[in-house]
Amino acid sequence: MSQHPSYKSNASTGAKRNVLKRFERVELLKKRGEWKDGDRVSGLKKTKPEA
Repeated sequence: MSQHPSYKSNASTGAKRNVLKRFERVELLKKRGEWKDGDRVSGLKKTKPEA
């Protein structure tokens, strides 16, 4: 039985994700210099993925 196309992962379609996971957002904020050690991981600033 084959898998419906809507269940395939984004990696196979090559689509860009528009939502980041929490650890990805923290890494991005660190790279931008907007993250300090000891900051809370809940209530993070909104971020857009890098192009």
